Amino acid sequence: MGHFCVSRSRCFLPQLVPGLSSLLHRQYSLSISSDLIRTQSFIGGRWVSAPSSFPVVDPATGTEIACVTDCGPREAREAVSAAHTAFQSWKQHSAKERSVLLRNWFDLLVQNKEDLAKLITAECGKPMKEALGEVTYSASFLEWFSEEARRVYGDIVPSPAKDRKILLLKQPVGVASIITPWNFPSAMITRKIGAALAAGCTVVVKPAEDTPLSALALAELAARAGIPAGVFNVVPCSRENTPEVGEVLCTDPLVAKISFTGSTATGKILLRHAAGTVKKVSMELGGHAPFIVFDSADLDLAVIGAMNSKFRNSGQTCVCSNRFLVQSKVHDVFLEKLGRAMDRELRLGHGFDEQTTQGPLINVRAAEKVEKQIADAVAHGACVLKGGKRLEGSFMEPTLLSNVSTDMMCTQEETFGPLIPVIKFNTEEEAVTIANSSSVGLAGYFYSRDYSQIWRVAEQLEVGMVGVNEGLMSTPEGAFGGVKQSGLGREGSKYGIDEYLEVKYMCFGGLS
Repeated sequence: MGHFCVSRSRCFLPQLVPGLSSLLHRQYSLSISSDLIRTQSFIGGRWVSAPSSFPVVDPATGTEIACVTDCGPREAREAVSAAHTAFQSWKQHSAKERSVLLRNWFDLLVQNKEDLAKLITAECGKPMKEALGEVTYSASFLEWFSEEARRVYGDIVPSPAKDRKILLLKQPVGVASIITPWNFPSAMITRKIGAALAAGCTVVVKPAEDTPLSALALAELAARAGIPAGVFNVVPCSRENTPEVGEVLCTDPLVAKISFTGSTATGKILLRHAAGTVKKVSMELGGHAPFIVFDSADLDLAVIGAMNSKFRNSGQTCVCSNRFLVQSKVHDVFLEKLGRAMDRELRLGHGFDEQTTQGPLINVRAAEKVEKQIADAVAHGACVLKGGKRLEGSFMEPTLLSNVSTDMMCTQEETFGPLIPVIKFNTEEEAVTIANSSSVGLAGYFYSRDYSQIWRVAEQLEVGMVGVNEGLMSTPEGAFGGVKQSGLGREGSKYGIDEYLEVKYMCFGGLS
């Protein structure tokens, strides 16, 4: 088969776009418990207002959902102070006591799953089915770390001298500033604070300005669960106030630890802030994941993996596949199968519509970025096989491109949208070289049935996480994190709690 380029007349969107406008203008009601819709900051166990507020909007329609307290540097310092005061008693709680409280919190998330999912869909835009999945995922970190709280083991080390004992103790670092993104407004918080609270730390959370409601609902449930005042604090703020609030959270001498998920560029700014007081830092930064399909792959399985790893949350996850590399012998067949799957499975719409699989991008800027990448690719010779157009508001057609080269913008920078650019390659070495050419290395995926190849490629890929014949990897048991400029440290797994602990060496002498 020669160059594979299907006419735009085969685009799947005619089956999806009709009725989109009416779906977006339909009235959707949150209809959730009013106690979970909180709009004030949560500081020291109290709901606190600031002099100003900012709107939270539904990204699908642009409709205002709520007006939320706009915290500034003063409120951020108050939250840090409250967390520092609470740390003095929280660190004295036994591991079992902390475990029980985290488990209580987990139970409340499960009991309020539907309402929490509705908040996520309303402020983030993801389909309700995915939002329900996020709440389950979010709760799983509280469950996991409620169990890990009781497994923070130190060491007794054999001493070279008979009159002394050597002990290595693990102790909480102190107050942790938690700065989270909008794409998983609940799970990105619990993945961090579950570990922090289990270790004995207290936290100040600054949620993304687009999605503060989920964080504030978590605060309400934390209070119901019995988490003591000041242990969990939330300071929402607008985009305008974010730089100043972020600087306070990264420079205040009372803060011992910073955990951030977001762009590499912002991570570098926060690292510079943290350097002044040499804080402990963990960063989960940008990704640019390769998705490699070798000649030996099970193509049907690879298509399922591609759909899962690319179109979840409309392509807005840090571990989304970004660069698709398909070996020459299976290239055309894979594109045919993938195109049919996109026709069959993808449906644009409001997240509250039961048939929707693809919601909006978070805002117009996000849609413009995808649109720009597509235009650049086409200008440099790419062929649009599916989609390719910007729709109403921040909606973007899921797009499939062929004849893609490594000098195109979509292969040089993270997309964060529903775009699949496919590069044809000939050899394993070529694929690995392209995959490793990025300055970031968060996740990578490949499909092969050659066991020797699987081991070779898994070890050679310069990423922190590898999906082998699997497009969905995230689980609380796994160590989440990247290499190169994708960040520092790990979240989840038995290693996640270590990010909030210091090792103290104790030499006990004078023994007879």
